[in-house]
Amino acid sequence: MHSPLFDALTADEIRRTTALIREAGIGGERPGFGAMFTHEPDKAAVRAGEHTPRSARALVLDRTSAATFDVIVDLEAGAIVGSSALTDGGAPMLSSEIGIIDAVAKADQRYIDALALRGVHDLSFVQLDPFGTANRADIDLTGRRLWSCVTYFRHHEDDNAYAHVVEGLIVIVDTVAGSIFAVEDHGVRPIPQTCGNYSAAENAPMRDDVAPLDIVQSAGPGFAFDGPELRWQKWRFRVNMHPIDGLVLTGVEYDDSAAGAAPNYRSVMHRGSLAEMVVPYGIPEDTHYFRSAFDAGEYGLGRMANSLVLGCDCLGAITYLDAVMADDDGEPLVIRNAVCVHEEDAGILWKHTDWVTGKVDVRRSRKLVVSFIATVGNYHYGFYWNFFQDGHIEVDTKLMGIVQTIATLPGETPKHATPIAAGLAATWHQHLFNFRLDMEVDGWRNRVYQSDVDAEPVGPSNPHGNAIRVTKTLLETENTGDGLTNPQTARAWTVVNPDVTNAWGSPVGYKLLPGWATDTLIAQPPSLIERRAGFANRSLWVTPYDPEQMHSAGDHPNQDRSGAGLPAWVAADRPTVDTDIVLWHTVGVTHIPRSEDWPVMPNEVASFQLLPNNFFDRNPALDVPAADPHRAADACSPDPSGGGCSHCPSGQCTCHH
Repeated sequence: MHSPLFDALTADEIRRTTALIREAGIGGERPGFGAMFTHEPDKAAVRAGEHTPRSARALVLDRTSAATFDVIVDLEAGAIVGSSALTDGGAPMLSSEIGIIDAVAKADQRYIDALALRGVHDLSFVQLDPFGTANRADIDLTGRRLWSCVTYFRHHEDDNAYAHVVEGLIVIVDTVAGSIFAVEDHGVRPIPQTCGNYSAAENAPMRDDVAPLDIVQSAGPGFAFDGPELRWQKWRFRVNMHPIDGLVLTGVEYDDSAAGAAPNYRSVMHRGSLAEMVVPYGIPEDTHYFRSAFDAGEYGLGRMANSLVLGCDCLGAITYLDAVMADDDGEPLVIRNAVCVHEEDAGILWKHTDWVTGKVDVRRSRKLVVSFIATVGNYHYGFYWNFFQDGHIEVDTKLMGIVQTIATLPGETPKHATPIAAGLAATWHQHLFNFRLDMEVDGWRNRVYQSDVDAEPVGPSNPHGNAIRVTKTLLETENTGDGLTNPQTARAWTVVNPDVTNAWGSPVGYKLLPGWATDTLIAQPPSLIERRAGFANRSLWVTPYDPEQMHSAGDHPNQDRSGAGLPAWVAADRPTVDTDIVLWHTVGVTHIPRSEDWPVMPNEVASFQLLPNNFFDRNPALDVPAADPHRAADACSPDPSGGGCSHCPSGQCTCHH
């Protein structure tokens, strides 16, 4: 569904939404806007041609009472059409709460004294990292806005604070009351003193054999924008940023027309985005067990998007897109260069060498990359949507940054962490990402099959024992199957439109092919994180489309202990056949840190693919032209003697490197 009704709010719409909320007195005299975004209309109403007003939604914190209000504004009517006070959960963190935590903690004598016991007297280089407090069953959150904070110490402004963890000290700050709720001291341990800095100056000399690598597109990029609509090769879709989800793509379609014919855009996916992610840490001690981060719902991935830098975060002929968000006070905030769009060479697309004639046909693959990077404390996450010429999509999640640390004693071997430096270890943890894939494969009436591949039993139909069997299981309801990957049976899931077939009679489909990162949640009851992050107990969930179900841990995971989200929704076991369906795919990485991950970890990539499965009648990339070998410096280079191409003795260039 290629509609601007699903696009991000404009700066003017943000201002109008804020004005209406303030006029209504919602959130008190100084409301805090944890998130403001488009309230997306019901697709069924849009499809039916019903009038669907442009609407906004805001999660508003009362900075006096700690209450959060979920507010819906009709922008066409200029009126608030819904406002409810939450009974579970709260708005995502405000940027200003970081400053409140710092000021309140460093003014509290109990905290000052606890630092002094550890030899810290200069608080100017003390760093506090906040975690949500909902994983602690021993704390009543009613009427409070609490953050449990871990302390680190920098030797200087540019020092890596995570090398100097202040072990055993937790300070819990109420950012609405502006006071310390508790200072918990579980025992003094020496602060590790060895620095772990990663700057060039600290790690000289640098390698001197890195040759320049220039990406040049002399004719410019091959894509074009019309507002948020992006067209590249045969793809088109709309690109937007959401304060919680980050990058959101809507109206994803592929043009299946023949050369010279009118466009024939076929729908693949209505909306694709991250729906939630959680990072649970696996240390059971009192100062650690509660640590986890819902980086989308608690902090807002979109609001923490980086301003990207040409030649560093992205390489080549880049187009950057700004993101417009609402700040803490509901005013438009522009994040420059929040989204990077560029093309990359992707190796060989297809190739065949005719062994009889010796003739070679080869095509280079090219992909369009749409990406953004968010910083959440010590970690950074890059989300890359890659579109290919053969109609498939790859989604890469890149994990970067610095691992969480604990202090250790001389000779101690930590039970749930990896030693990485003198007196320092990196904690074992998981990164669990859940993507919401609102599929529309050639229309909205879809069904899902799980496919498993194994050996057909030896018998009359398989006398030689070599037959391969594919078992297709129709997922008739939300709880059909276990929703787990199985590499031993090459398990995959295909979204099929039973009403449309290709030329050979097969129903058209798109296959979700998991990558290597398919871990699920390790935490178990009575852990509160198991209840709060129940979405991570399955690799795949299939639900019927519901416009109110957008986030896999519910819309308000901050301070929420209700177990909202996917496990609660699928309890109804709704039918999922021949209807508008949504896939929810969990990409899971269990990170047992290595010494090589310190002091800054090399990039780790977790991916999955959406592959056309009988969607086309044949290879859709047969019309990709062959590359001009003369334009590739590493394929054909001038012969110093003037004889033409040095790779081709005849001087007639035939090489296809």
